[in-house]
Amino acid sequence: MKKPFQLLITISIFFVALGQGQAQTLTANTEQSNIRWYGEELTGKTHFGSLKFESAMVDVQDGIVTGGTFTVDMNSLNVEDLSGGGKARLEGHLKSDDFFSVEKHNKAELKITQKGKASGNTQTLFGELTIKGIQHPVEFTMTIGDNNTATAELTFDRSKYNVRFRSGSFFENLGDKLILDDIRMEVSLQWN
Repeated sequence: MKKPFQLLITISIFFVALGQGQAQTLTANTEQSNIRWYGEELTGKTHFGSLKFESAMVDVQDGIVTGGTFTVDMNSLNVEDLSGGGKARLEGHLKSDDFFSVEKHNKAELKITQKGKASGNTQTLFGELTIKGIQHPVEFTMTIGDNNTATAELTFDRSKYNVRFRSGSFFENLGDKLILDDIRMEVSLQWN
């Protein structure tokens, strides 16, 4: 009587294991992956540019992202809407203590802490974003594409990370000098 019961348990465990699928870790090719950032003034004027990953990886099971870590090289901060002296000045200013204090904090990091609802290939994810050594929760979306690619969109409030320059969260009466706190990012990932 015991043997058929044990056999039934073994078969059940085998089929449950088959149904769970195999987990895998995807590592990004940092040369072919990038981040586009957008910052906007109250007047509607937008600056934009790029950042590079130092490393990026996600854990995936059955097509669902279950975790991951992204490390950004803040020294790679690049302004793309200006050229010449204007470009150099803005890059220097964004790397200064007025903004991201890159000399003191040369890396930013996002850790996925919780998977969220998936709709098709697009999934809502929750994580902890660390900028200037300050950590806050964020919510963002990621879409796993074909051909070993993924895209993600994330908007964060710079004032939460002590990025104060011309922020309405810290200063009053800025008028049209106000720079909006929300920084929008569009991420393109190419997996190895």
